Amino acid sequence: MKRSKLIKIAASALICSMILAGCKGAAEEQESEVISSQESAATEPVQRTETPELEGYTLLWSDEFDGPELDTNNWNRELRQPGWTNNELQAYTALEENSFIRDGHLVLKAIKTEDENGRPYYTSGKVNSQGLRDFMYGKVVVSAKVPEGQGLWPAIWMMPTHEDYYGQWPKCGEIDIMEVLGSQTDIAYGTLHYGEPHAEQQGIYTLTGGDTFASEFHEYSIEWEPGEIRWYIDGNLYHTCNDWFTRVDGEDDKPYPAPFDQTFFVQMNLAVGGNWPGNPDETTDFDNAEFEIDYVRVYQLDYYDTNVEKPPMVFRDATEDGNLIWNGDFSEAEPLDDEDNWFFLLFEGGQGSAAIEDGEMIITSQAEGTEEYSVQLVQPDLPMINGQSYHVTFEAKAAEPRTMIVCVSAPNCGWIRYLQDTKIDLGTEYQEYTFDFTMTERDDNYGRLEFNMGTQGSTAEIRIRNVRIEVTE
Repeated sequence: MKRSKLIKIAASALICSMILAGCKGAAEEQESEVISSQESAATEPVQRTETPELEGYTLLWSDEFDGPELDTNNWNRELRQPGWTNNELQAYTALEENSFIRDGHLVLKAIKTEDENGRPYYTSGKVNSQGLRDFMYGKVVVSAKVPEGQGLWPAIWMMPTHEDYYGQWPKCGEIDIMEVLGSQTDIAYGTLHYGEPHAEQQGIYTLTGGDTFASEFHEYSIEWEPGEIRWYIDGNLYHTCNDWFTRVDGEDDKPYPAPFDQTFFVQMNLAVGGNWPGNPDETTDFDNAEFEIDYVRVYQLDYYDTNVEKPPMVFRDATEDGNLIWNGDFSEAEPLDDEDNWFFLLFEGGQGSAAIEDGEMIITSQAEGTEEYSVQLVQPDLPMINGQSYHVTFEAKAAEPRTMIVCVSAPNCGWIRYLQDTKIDLGTEYQEYTFDFTMTERDDNYGRLEFNMGTQGSTAEIRIRNVRIEVTE
């Protein structure tokens, strides 16, 4: 969509136009799925405290959830059947027991019952502001506390008012402000989805010192501007995106910054099960399966400059001897808890540590977790160029015979594999492993070498040395 260089936004005018025009077509299409604001309006006026000002911004709209009922001027209760997306188990309902106001908080509660055949049946709450508080560009600030429990999946996210403007998901774009898995509540994710083929960029924020996102309220926010979106937790910047795209497969890219140059709306939900978190089990406490939101606040700058250009793709240089892997000989005892060069990660029950000593990477595991990536060593930001061929070599051994999985993945391109997941057998003496592949996808400056050590039936120590990736054509 072609736009003028400067877009002047007056909060009151924008709100009025959204209420009058908003997303009429999309709202009508979902009439059977969303409880209308008139049908579910509160019988008493909502009493509000004053929302704080934010320096440099003007408040566009907010909800402090300090009224007696859900304010249906701001929110729809969305209705969905089980399995609607991601193989999730819950039905989203309009029942007060699934979404309600308590002590100044919006509570989205997951409930486990049984169906007529005695099988588990789950209901939960989801609210969205579609057709009520749609907006384009701004700062979204949400304070929330998540539940703990295997299979619980709270989320704060944004979708476009008219999903078919650039095409159905993922071409339309999606902004995930926060997702937390109830099985690992010290990690939060902020993600951007877009494109065709599906691409994504994800930031990870990990709490330390025993704190979790379930133990107290934390503040999640994004700053959405033409050409850049930034993610924050408790005021700390942890993820920035500015190089997205969208297109219909086989056609040219739409003009940047599509698809994030249209109105979006906020939605919040508590999912149960699904492809990512897995299903609940006997440890999941549904008495406390509550996603609590203290406030939602949306601010805007006085104007946004829409005359933006997509930044050029920058590819990391190889080392002087042609190795695309930096510190591949482990000559530098670098920190392994950042995303520079080598990065050691633990997820989903994985426990362990990694260290560089005397030219070796040493990975020690205490628990293998529930996923192959539960114990993981990676090097990100590898330059992958369409048409080029690559030669991968490394040496590895283990304290006792076991297996490990190696691949070159595309975390920003739907996690496709440039080098397919390959299970290798490790012995107690160093052995060299070699792999070759040709890059057939569009250029990617964020390829990632992965060594995955979870769910391999062993926690035996692994040692790796002399890692190289070289261009052969």
